[in-house]
Amino acid sequence: MPLCSKPLRLNVWQRRAIKGAVHGWALGYLMWLFFAGITDTLGPDPVNTLLNQTGIWAIHLLLITLTLSPLAKALPSPAPIQFRRLVGVYSFVYAFAHLFTYITFELQLDMALVMNELLSRPYIVVGMVAFLLLLALSVTSFKAIQVRMGQRWQQLHNSVYLILILVLVHFSWSQKTIWQEPIWYWLVGLLLLIPRIKHKVSRIKRAHRAKE
Repeated sequence: MPLCSKPLRLNVWQRRAIKGAVHGWALGYLMWLFFAGITDTLGPDPVNTLLNQTGIWAIHLLLITLTLSPLAKALPSPAPIQFRRLVGVYSFVYAFAHLFTYITFELQLDMALVMNELLSRPYIVVGMVAFLLLLALSVTSFKAIQVRMGQRWQQLHNSVYLILILVLVHFSWSQKTIWQEPIWYWLVGLLLLIPRIKHKVSRIKRAHRAKE
C-alpha cells in the first residue's frame, strides 16, 4: 500500500536544498573528522576513530543508497531516485577516506607493509574488492557514461548488492564477530537483499517456463 495518497514530487528548489544539505553534511563531517584528527582532538586513538567513523559511514551511506529505490516504490514517487547517485558517490568518498586513513596514517605509506597486510589479513582483500567495485560504480555513475554503456551499465550497477555483502563480510571479519554491532547491519542488509533475491528468482522461473 502506498505511503502517500498522491505521488510525492519535489520542485527544483526543494531538490537543490536537499542536495545542498547532503553535500554540507557529508563533506562537513568528513572535514571535521580529519581536522579533529590532525589537531589531536579526536580522542586517545585518533587514527582508530578515523578508521571506524569513515568505515561505518561508508556502510551507512551504502545502505541509504539501497533504501532509496524501495522508498520510491512505497511512496510512490520518483523523488528518492534523484538522490541515489549523490548518496552512492559519498559512500565511495567515505570508503576512500577509510582506505586513505589506513594506508597513510596506520601503515605510514609503507608499501611492503601494505602487501604484508593484504597477504596476512584476508578481510582487507575483501574490503579492497568492495572498494574497487564502488570505484567502478562511481566512475560510471554519470548520465553520459550510462548512455554509452547501455545494458552493460545496469549489469555493472547491479553489483551494488554484491558490494553490500562484501562490505558486511569485511566489517564483521574485522570485528572478529558477526554479533554485537555487525548483526544489526546484516539484518538491515538482508531486508534490502530479500526483495531483490525474490525478484531474481521470479525472473528465472518465468524464463524457465517460457522455454518449456
